[in-house]
Amino acid sequence: MKSPLEISRKLARQWYQSETRSNRLLGFSEWPLCVSIGTPSAREFSQDPGAVQRHADSWRSVAIGSVEWGAVSYRAGAEPILLPSQWCLRNPSEWVAATMDATIGKEYADLEHIVEGVDAAFRALLVTQRSLWIKKDPGEVIAAADLALRLQPRCAMGRPLRLLAEHGVDTKFFERNAGLLTRLLDERFEGEPSEVGLNTFLGALEESEHWVLVAPLCDGLLPFKKLRLTTAELMESRLPGSRLIVVENEKCFHQLPEIADTIAVLGCGLDLQWMGAPWLKEKKVAYWGDIDSWGLLMLGRSRELCPNVSALLMSKDIYELYAPGSAVEEPVTAQVSPPCGLQADERNLYSYLLGLGKGRLEQEYIPKNEVGAEVGRWMVLNF
Repeated sequence: MKSPLEISRKLARQWYQSETRSNRLLGFSEWPLCVSIGTPSAREFSQDPGAVQRHADSWRSVAIGSVEWGAVSYRAGAEPILLPSQWCLRNPSEWVAATMDATIGKEYADLEHIVEGVDAAFRALLVTQRSLWIKKDPGEVIAAADLALRLQPRCAMGRPLRLLAEHGVDTKFFERNAGLLTRLLDERFEGEPSEVGLNTFLGALEESEHWVLVAPLCDGLLPFKKLRLTTAELMESRLPGSRLIVVENEKCFHQLPEIADTIAVLGCGLDLQWMGAPWLKEKKVAYWGDIDSWGLLMLGRSRELCPNVSALLMSKDIYELYAPGSAVEEPVTAQVSPPCGLQADERNLYSYLLGLGKGRLEQEYIPKNEVGAEVGRWMVLNF
């Protein structure tokens, strides 16, 4: 037999279970919710009938929902006695009240206010992902949801996020709510903001420190096999070697071959301002990114900053060779027209990809031997 307090504690624990909370608040579970109370055993009745009576009395005092009763017979008793069998709660409000937990009550009230104030597209996310709003003022969460409906890819147009005053938020709003905004935008744009990062997705200048991986592709150029630098430091750091390969994604390091007198910089994303560094003019520079609109946008930007940049493995031939079975849909494209900085064949590739159902081929799907052959050809041309 369970007391009201025991079951209340169990109901309270269920609030913190994401799937249970979602099912109950979003209507995926059937109401009423009936929890078994359990009946005293014959031994409990015979050894301490007073405890059984107190158990029944404690349930008679419960005013939330409804308690179902039934007659139970015991050998030690002269006649059947009425005992509670189930506690039935009719809706989420009664479930929360039954937890007898003031903190959960406050959270439920905040969540109710939030859900009423946001677009239906965001409600399931906010109910499921309690961590997105639990430490925030409900009004700020509603404001973030409203903003997420108005933001579009590349709408920052190269400005820092804090300067997007036209959206009616203060200069610290994006800083306070970056994680929440990213997840809300994921709901609209199929996860693209999380994949490329909020700044990249919105086309905003990255003001925080952005760390990249710097790796020599041969022995002797650096005293380290790998090291990390911020892009701000990289702009001021005159790297050794006569050649430099800039790689969009850090995870592709293992695909690069050994190559003399060459250093790779990996994981820059859209943070490419460092490529305007004067010391880069003395080097042979190549860029390798995903074959999609964002990868070609980054190629164009890198070439605007460093005009002698060569593209590696970013051609229509490479795409068509490896796209079958590996190409995927690009949920959000960088822009409608080809970016500045692209050559004629690259502009044609950009437009070609936009017209495809699966216009995205990520770097990691290109075999290592193909990468090695392409880098080798580039090295011969830039010896």
